[in-house]
Amino acid sequence: MVDLVDAAVVEGECAGPTTVVEEIFAEVLAGLVGGSKVSVEDHFFDDLGADSMVMARFCAKVRKRADITSVSMADVYRYPTVRALAGALAAPPSTSLEKAFGQILADLVDVPQVAADSHFFDDLGADSMVMAQFCAKVRKRPDLPSVSMQDIYRSPTIRGLATALVEPAPVPAEVVATAPVPQVQPVGRMQYVLCGVLQLLVFLGFAYLSGLILERGFEWISAGSGLVDIYLRSVLFGVVGFVALCLLPILAKWVLIGRWRPRQIRIWSPGYVRFWLVKSLVRSNPLLLVAGGRSRTSSSSPLHVLYLRALGARVGRGVAIFSRNVPVCTDLLTIGDGTVIRKDSFFNCYRAQAGLIQTGTVTLGQNVFVGEATVVDIDTSMGDESQLGHSSSLHSGQAVPGGEHWHGTPARRTDVDYESVEPAGCGTLRRVVYPALQLLGVLVVGLPLLLGGVSMLLLEFPKLAALLDPRSLGMANPIFYLDALIASVVLFFGSSLVALLVMVTVPRVLNRLIEPDQVYRLYGIHYWVHHAISRMTNLRFFTILFGDSSYIVNYLGRLGHDLSQVEQTGSNFGLEVKHESPYLSSVGSGTMVADGLSIMNAEFSSTSFRVSRASIGAHNFLGNRIAYPAQGRTGDNCLLATKVMVPLDGRIREGVGLLGSPSFEIPRSVRRDVGFDLESRDELHRRLAAKNRHNIVTMVLFLLAGWVFFLGVTLIAMAGVDLYKSFGATAIAAATTLIVVFTVAYFVLIARAVTSLQTLRPAGCSIYDVDFWRHERFWKLSVTANFPIFNGTPFKSVIWRLLGMRVGKRLFDDGCEIVEKTMVTIGDDVILNAGSVIQCHSQEDGAFKSDRVTIGSGVTLGVGAFVHYGTTVGDGSVLEPDSFLMKGEEVPPRTRWAGNPAMEVGPVGD
Repeated sequence: MVDLVDAAVVEGECAGPTTVVEEIFAEVLAGLVGGSKVSVEDHFFDDLGADSMVMARFCAKVRKRADITSVSMADVYRYPTVRALAGALAAPPSTSLEKAFGQILADLVDVPQVAADSHFFDDLGADSMVMAQFCAKVRKRPDLPSVSMQDIYRSPTIRGLATALVEPAPVPAEVVATAPVPQVQPVGRMQYVLCGVLQLLVFLGFAYLSGLILERGFEWISAGSGLVDIYLRSVLFGVVGFVALCLLPILAKWVLIGRWRPRQIRIWSPGYVRFWLVKSLVRSNPLLLVAGGRSRTSSSSPLHVLYLRALGARVGRGVAIFSRNVPVCTDLLTIGDGTVIRKDSFFNCYRAQAGLIQTGTVTLGQNVFVGEATVVDIDTSMGDESQLGHSSSLHSGQAVPGGEHWHGTPARRTDVDYESVEPAGCGTLRRVVYPALQLLGVLVVGLPLLLGGVSMLLLEFPKLAALLDPRSLGMANPIFYLDALIASVVLFFGSSLVALLVMVTVPRVLNRLIEPDQVYRLYGIHYWVHHAISRMTNLRFFTILFGDSSYIVNYLGRLGHDLSQVEQTGSNFGLEVKHESPYLSSVGSGTMVADGLSIMNAEFSSTSFRVSRASIGAHNFLGNRIAYPAQGRTGDNCLLATKVMVPLDGRIREGVGLLGSPSFEIPRSVRRDVGFDLESRDELHRRLAAKNRHNIVTMVLFLLAGWVFFLGVTLIAMAGVDLYKSFGATAIAAATTLIVVFTVAYFVLIARAVTSLQTLRPAGCSIYDVDFWRHERFWKLSVTANFPIFNGTPFKSVIWRLLGMRVGKRLFDDGCEIVEKTMVTIGDDVILNAGSVIQCHSQEDGAFKSDRVTIGSGVTLGVGAFVHYGTTVGDGSVLEPDSFLMKGEEVPPRTRWAGNPAMEVGPVGD
């Protein structure tokens, strides 16, 4: 009988399908190879003559069928017959864990059954959002082990995942259990309101005192006879006022607090008001402006170190601090000799959690290196000669032994060397002369021009004085408003044009003094030149104006970026991008960058610096908040996920995605995003032209909104001058307060108007869709609606509500950035720490996606934590510092999550 069957096959009869899957596979394949029938035993390549192109089409057609399992090219090569392929893909899960995982995933990807060996991304077409939902559903099953996104990427099949979870992965020795979160009874409404009233009175009192001092000073300066006398009076008044403002925070700290000690302060209590007042004064010291402590780029000055010492910090010799995030509880800060702290780092010596301000120590030994975009939590330490890499964090209780290098979130051991620039001679004389020249520039040039300039102008040009002085007209005179209109137009648009011309010319001349890869000493002429270049070429106004449009490429190219091979997409860069030197920044063709890119083409030690070229490859996509160093080991066609730590060792990564800190490889793209691609180059050009027209209108609206705001401020200032003769300092204080109120009201109205026009809602579309362009308009016109002056006060929650966010009772916001306010819901007694982010969207290559975020009651977002779209954080949960909660995650109530990407690390203890 067997011989007869074999003979029949040899004579040409096809072995027929015995299952529905075999029948479908055979039918699809027959249509591609031009035959009426295909034997289920025929070899795809040897018998049927198919090639990789034919089998790729076969896989594509099968994937369009919702009634059968998807097929990948890897499956085709592994099982090169219809029978073998159908049998392998139809193999049922072999364990109860595999069956449970398979059923959950099948429901999410909308297929009847998921084969145990099907790849989540390549075969099933899932993306990170789908797999985050899978993890959330698994966590809700008490009979199943918890699954994280790291597990998904590490074991991207049902069988591999189930096998990996049989034995839980060991917890790294460096990761320590954090202290239980204390349970504090929320304060009453009366105490909450009283705290806000006290904070408001402090602001009003400071405004009146400032007005009184300015009144007396201006009258004394104006009484001078001649230019020289006015100049000398301006210098004297400027010196006295500057010294007084510099000493005020120091005196306030010692009088109101004394020495900081580890303790807990109940938020909204009288003790908290003292904490808030000292924090506000310490971080607004004008000495920080002189020292460059408020610059968006790297800037270190010995003045910064002297200020911290005056506040009680134990800071050694030769310390270089480049971060503009000023620590508050300075008595708890210890920094050894020769330590370097890079920019955008947090080492606050306090944190907010569960209704409390918790203060704690931060101890950094000698010659320690703290990388860029790091978070150092309270109760942490680093031994002598140790390093903490870029985009990393130390969580409470972690201690880095001397000489060891750590990186990641939370940090763990590594062999990577993050301090690569050689030291140079930088003696005491440099550290004295450089800050002395900084102070002289402000006290002898800057302040006298600011304080005495108007008086000189009015004394020397009486006719011009009559024209400029609004008291000669009065607010009832129409000429008063015409003057304000003319002045605002000239100052706003004129200063913008002058600034743009200076940015594209002066830094190029200065750059001739800087040689790439040459090591220079700190606090010399080369350091001053480098800092001047960085400051002049990083004006945020212009990146917001040109960002999210085709014109950001032209702008950055004029600054000096190497974008000669760029492929215009209309979204090459977002609104926020910064660099150390534009002349050593290269971005390849077809690369797209979201907001928050920091190009780190300068390296620093405690005594030296060097600028080097930082090159980002072609056809990359970079997510939000990425610090890209000059030594980055990535090449072409890479996807760098939000908050990723760019690797500095190993092979050059190409054709892959990178996620996390430390980073690991993920798929470069998934099939679900292919549907957002345009069909042809002609269609791309047509849609790009339409996007450019829409973006031009958005840019015009941005300039118009900025000018109207400037006009409003000008009118208020002129009204204050008009009323000054009658009310003196009271008029100045009233004008100052009214400017703050007007600023909030104006930008709230702008943001609400744009929100209503473009109706923010959960969506997924191409970047060449008009819905995305409207979203870009919303970003550009509402980017300033965060109002940091109200951080740590009850007024911040009022403003969030005005902006459309659903906010519960007693929100504590210490400086969270929230992009799409109307898509965020926050419960009662939530804590949002400084540097945290809630973002309801992402952009990946040509695809744009957005969804809502829900933060439950009693939740704490740690310093620098990032919450992505489509997430839900359960009541009482804690997201540890610098953690990245990926899109689609669901955090169960009263759990603690940590890491990048974040994963559950245990319950919130009592």
